[in-house]
Amino acid sequence: MAKTVIFRIRRQDRPDSRPYWQDFEIPYEPTENVLSVLLDLRERPITSDGMRVDPVAWEHNCMEEVCGACAMLINGRPRMACSTLLDGLDGPVVLEPLPKFPVVRDLLVDRSRIDLGLTRVRAWIEIDGAWDTHRDAPRVSPEQWSADYLYSRCMSCGCCLAACPQFGPGSTFVGPAALAQVRLMNAHPTGAYQRTERLHAIMGDGGLSDCGNAQNCVRVCPKEIPLTTAIGELGRQTTVQLLKDLFG
Repeated sequence: MAKTVIFRIRRQDRPDSRPYWQDFEIPYEPTENVLSVLLDLRERPITSDGMRVDPVAWEHNCMEEVCGACAMLINGRPRMACSTLLDGLDGPVVLEPLPKFPVVRDLLVDRSRIDLGLTRVRAWIEIDGAWDTHRDAPRVSPEQWSADYLYSRCMSCGCCLAACPQFGPGSTFVGPAALAQVRLMNAHPTGAYQRTERLHAIMGDGGLSDCGNAQNCVRVCPKEIPLTTAIGELGRQTTVQLLKDLFG
């Protein structure tokens, strides 16, 4: 008999409707990932009891752990569906929408709050050459480049936010992803011109002091970004900034 895997998926038809569960029995294929199973289900959405249902809604794009779109809760852990192999999962495989974000439908959530956090901390670099800095092209050492590169890999997937106990609908905390981008932008030779503005943005309510140091973020980050290291560095930067604000 061919081997099969049971997928238990949390469904929700509308943002304001009650969630429910459906089981699907899927033929097992070696080296298959969760995303490929969802693609198969889109073509043949038949439950374990033989009932044809609407296809499961979820979000995906690059399918190679670059865009961050397919983040969801897989067996209780925030993960990327495209890089999670069935061989590493215990059955039944339970899929749920990424927590802490409003559900749009099924596994599809509204992650616009990530963008709002990045906007709040000015997580971007002003266009090089937009003003005269009276400097030659900035030089970055190989050591700094290597350290900064770790933070540039953030996909804004939301896994760290889903695992963070301080982030949620009732909290104003911007979360570790936005904080790590402050560290990255402040280290950039041109981005450093807005360093003070970024630090002030995380020194108030919902900023750095709201982090409870649970360290869940680094445990679930698909890119293994050193988020707590960034938070520690920002703690020192904000302390220095506070002294400058007080004493000039």
